[in-house]
This record gives sequence, structure tokens and C-alpha cells, in this order.
Amino acid sequence: MTGRLYFDTAAAAPVRREALEAAWPYLAGAFGNPSSHHEFGRGPAEALADARARVAKVLGMRATDITFTSGGTEADNLAIIGMALGARTQSRAQAQGRAGTVAPPRRHIVTSPIEHEAVLASVEFLTRVHGFTVTEVAPASDGTVTPEALTAAIRADTVLVSLGYANNEIGTVADIPTLAGLAHEDGVLFHTDAVQAAGWLPLSGLGVDALSLAGHKVGAPKGIGVAAIRARVPVEPLIHGGGQESGRRSGTENVALAVAFATALELVEAERHEAADRVRAIRDEFIATVLSHVPGAFLTGAAGTAGPDGRTTRTPNHASFCFSNASGEAVLLELERLGVTASSGSACAVGSDEPSHVLTALGVAAEVAQTSVRFTFPSSISYDQGRAAARAVISAAESLASSFA
Repeated sequence: MTGRLYFDTAAAAPVRREALEAAWPYLAGAFGNPSSHHEFGRGPAEALADARARVAKVLGMRATDITFTSGGTEADNLAIIGMALGARTQSRAQAQGRAGTVAPPRRHIVTSPIEHEAVLASVEFLTRVHGFTVTEVAPASDGTVTPEALTAAIRADTVLVSLGYANNEIGTVADIPTLAGLAHEDGVLFHTDAVQAAGWLPLSGLGVDALSLAGHKVGAPKGIGVAAIRARVPVEPLIHGGGQESGRRSGTENVALAVAFATALELVEAERHEAADRVRAIRDEFIATVLSHVPGAFLTGAAGTAGPDGRTTRTPNHASFCFSNASGEAVLLELERLGVTASSGSACAVGSDEPSHVLTALGVAAEVAQTSVRFTFPSSISYDQGRAAARAVISAAESLASSFA
């Protein structure tokens, strides 16, 4: 195989030239602070407002809903902690203004055990420091949370549900519009981490109160993200200072990266339908080839590409496997030698030798979970590259035959 194939876009996608070119003026000549009320600040302020409006349009939201952050992790933290504490502050203020019996504040959160670390850690912070309680809804074996399971988890004191749109380790896609609708029936806020969905799944019309995005998943540089939170929802800021970003996230805005993010997001959204259909077909062929030629390999996450209602149940660019009785690290090293770069799961768990919390929560034995390998394809992948990658997996399996069942 000639050339190196990069199949770890769930960790970071290549930066798009268009995004860099759009950002460059605000790294050079138009360097002013967007909060400065003079000539040097006006251009950056206008560019920031334009980037905010462009992101909002893709999401089907208002510009006032968009808060630029340092990435997806901060966006998750701001949405989850900010909304939970904001709701508590609002309830206290309302209680002070009313006479008679006042309902206790809502301090219960619903999530699932397979969420991204940024979500789980944010919820853990609220329970440890602020006295919130949490229910983790048990997902099905493919990683889906059913409407019935969510309904059973919501209580009278539930303030927030946070469930991911597309799981970064297994690719399973949640039916967010249905789940958000159920939460709203009980007056509960709903947040979704949509970091892995951008560029592959619809981002508008989800019916959520908040969603999180990260620039480096869509072709913008690292260090920029978005917490899209409806302006009507009270949010307690995590970063305090000059009151930028409508008071939700203080600090001088990174105009260049905001512009780069808006540019990259518009591009992947414009290309989404064509890219999803083409990459899905390549991905399906890749999965079928690996499963039919590699003993002991099994797919993790949703098996199908569409549910009975036609809804996508796995992101089009995602394939993830466990190789029974084999070392996932050995498979990755052999693939690297053969020119294919993949990963063992979330890049945010780097340095950990613990088995994937996602897979173990789905009932995969810890020793098997440690054999997981994830392939996340770029939108530019060709059939030849997909077939070359499949051959590399087969070759790696044969080289490590003694490790396979």
C-alpha cells in the first residue's frame, strides 16, 4: 500500500485550507480587540458577529444562542453545569418573589454511562460540589437509549437531560428529536453533545435547548468550539470577567478561530448529503470485508445503517470492532506499519490503560474491550482507500494470528 491512510477523524479532522484562509486576516492586519470601540476593533467585531450568525444558521438557531468556547469540552461543561446552576439560581429568585409554599429546586440530572468524558465529569462535578443527584440510563447493547428508558428515568425534580447525538467510540446515533421531546413534556431541559455528528448528521430541527460542537472535528483548527444554548435558558457562566459572549463566557474572543469555525461548519454542512451517502457505502463494504475475513472480530455499536423509520443509526464514517483474544494495541501497531492510522477509542482518554467505559457499560468484558479498534473515515475517502484499509486489517490479523481465537 502506498501512502498513509488517516482514519482517526473522530479525534481530529484535517484542517481545511478555506478555514485557514478565512482566519488569516484576523491573525494579521485585523488584530484589534472586538470589544474596543474604535477603528481597530470594529472589523473584528463585525467578523465575530458574522461568524456567530453563520453558525446559528447551520444550527437553525438564533445568533444570540451561540457562545464561542475553547472546544467541545468547554462547551459541554458550560451547557451542563451552566444550565443546571442557572436553573437553580432562577428557582431561588422566583421563590424569593413568591409567598406561600414553594416547590423545592430541581437538582436531578439524567445522562447515560456511555457519554463523553466531558459530559460525565461535568455531571460528577455537579453531584460532588453542588449536591445534585444523577440517574444514568442503561443503554441497549448497541448504545441506544430508548424513549421508554428515558421516560422511566425522569423524575419530578429532574432539571436536565444530557445524551449524546453520536457516540465517539461506537458511532451509534441517538434519536435526539424524540428524546428531547419527551424531556420537554416534563418541563426538563435537554442538552446533546453533537461533536461527532457535525458534517454527517442534521444539526437543525433537533428540538434541543443546547448542543455542543468542536471545531477540530469539522476542519477548523483546534481551540474553538460552540455551546449553542437557547437565549431564553438561564446560564451560570463558568468563566467570569468582562462579560463577553452575552455574559455567558468572559474573555477576549478568538475572532480568527471563530471565523475559521463558521467557514468549516458551512462547508461540511453543504457537503453533508453527498459525503454521507458516499462514505457510508465505502464504510459498509469495509465492515463486511473485515467481519467476513477476520476470525474473532465483531462490530461494536449499531449494526445497521438505518432504523425501521429510515433514521441513521450509525454515523456514516464510523466503524469500530473488538478483536477477541487479541491486543488492540498490537493491531494498531501492525496497521501503523502497514500505513493505516486508526485508534483504540476516545483521544480524550489518552494515557489510560483502562478498558473503554463505553464498551464495558454495554456489557463487553473488560479484557475484550481492551481489544477495540476504531476507524473514522474522512469525507475524502475513496473506494480504493477503503478496500486498502480492509486488506490491511486482514493482513494485520494474519500477522497476529496466534492472538486471535
